[in-house]
Amino acid sequence: MVTRGKDRQTKEQRERARAYRARVELHERQRRRRRRDNVIGLGVGLVVILGACALQTAYFVAGPGAPAPAVSDAPTPEPTSASATPTSAPAG
Repeated sequence: MVTRGKDRQTKEQRERARAYRARVELHERQRRRRRRDNVIGLGVGLVVILGACALQTAYFVAGPGAPAPAVSDAPTPEPTSASATPTSAPAG
């Protein structure tokens, strides 16, 4: 009868050890999965941000958001020559 009690005790110890190893393995798998998910999420986030920046840059440089060339309403100045006479004489 003594061996029977000892067998039961070793069986319980083996079962506890098996359950412990299973929990440790589960936690390790979860840790690896979370890390992988974080890396994938970071990569996708960076791609989205860089894509948005590239699209906005393209829109405002070459697309319909680009500023139209400014047309000047001011007349072009006439070239002045050194021999031109002043239109008004100084009062003196």
